[in-house]
Amino acid sequence: MSILRRLPLPVLLGAAAMLLGACTKEETGGAPADLSADPPHVAVVTVEPRRLVVTDELPGRVAALRTAEIRPQVTGIVQKVLFTEGSEVTADQPLFQIDPAPLAADVEAASAVLARAEADLLNANLKYERVQALSAARTASAAALGDATGALAQAKASVAEATANLTRRRLELAHATVRSPVAGRIGQALTTEGGLASVGGATALAVVQQLDRVYLDVRQPSIRREALEDMVASGRSEEAGTLAVDILTIAGKPYEFPGKVLFSESTVDPGTGSIGLRVEVPNPYRQLLPGMYLRAKVPSAVYPAALTVPQQAVQRDASGKPQLTILAPDNTATRRAVELGPLVERQYVILSGLSAGETVLVEGQDRAQPGRPLAPDPYRQAASPTEG
Repeated sequence: MSILRRLPLPVLLGAAAMLLGACTKEETGGAPADLSADPPHVAVVTVEPRRLVVTDELPGRVAALRTAEIRPQVTGIVQKVLFTEGSEVTADQPLFQIDPAPLAADVEAASAVLARAEADLLNANLKYERVQALSAARTASAAALGDATGALAQAKASVAEATANLTRRRLELAHATVRSPVAGRIGQALTTEGGLASVGGATALAVVQQLDRVYLDVRQPSIRREALEDMVASGRSEEAGTLAVDILTIAGKPYEFPGKVLFSESTVDPGTGSIGLRVEVPNPYRQLLPGMYLRAKVPSAVYPAALTVPQQAVQRDASGKPQLTILAPDNTATRRAVELGPLVERQYVILSGLSAGETVLVEGQDRAQPGRPLAPDPYRQAASPTEG
């Protein structure tokens, strides 16, 4: 340190300049970048149009195709339960037997009333014919003929009433055997032998659900629906309502049978701002049960000639707008602003700013400098964590 103090100032300044120059040369590698050096390697993909179906993965709950509550149409004591709980039943299969004895007695009583009414009709008819003959011979008054005519009409009405009453009593006797209105799986019996089955009771005797096909009720945001309708109207997308719906089970595994959209509701839920969709799904093995939580991949848009690039190919400028790095025929790269569509399986749909046949940098965009040639290599997409 004492030696440095004794050196003249010009010598010290010169030594400092030499030291700074040496450091600068070491940091920069001793020479400026040489564009004629070996070009850096980058991963690229050539964009080709393809038909692409965009789906919305929506949660939903399973509902039975038909649910029939088994209720009695007559009041009486249950004598027998005629089915096995949890089994498959057919339409019109007997399920419960209500004591038919009181109903059979009502049928006999109604038959007796009808027989009496028919006898009265016979007498009224004979009287009418006799009075009519006397009236023709002018030995019976017009009043007597009128009375006979009225009595005959009343007797006919009594027969009709008794006939209808007998028909009703026979129907009640037939309803003593409670049958299933639909085919499906029946649950537990909600009453047992000796229980009272009453018309208008609060509890059903049992419930039958048709499960060979089921409904999956899902909800879609209404704003998403509006955007899709605009895309169809502008010609960017085709209608997707007739395409199959892929179903994911509660464990996230693909379900064997695809479903189809039956309809969408015409009103929006004011609480959630969503629209309900009903999907019909085949269920031949009864794997799907009412109340089960599933997810449906509902097709929402179809691009007939979509241009897609891997997700990592898209970069953002300082203002956050998306852009791609395009490789020219001379292997130099330029950046270009684009309009992004939906992200499907780690691929962005490019709505504008890109043409078919152009080459896009996927990896190595930081190596692209203006005018510097690059060495392109085909991009290989890594397997998804969920792919085999």
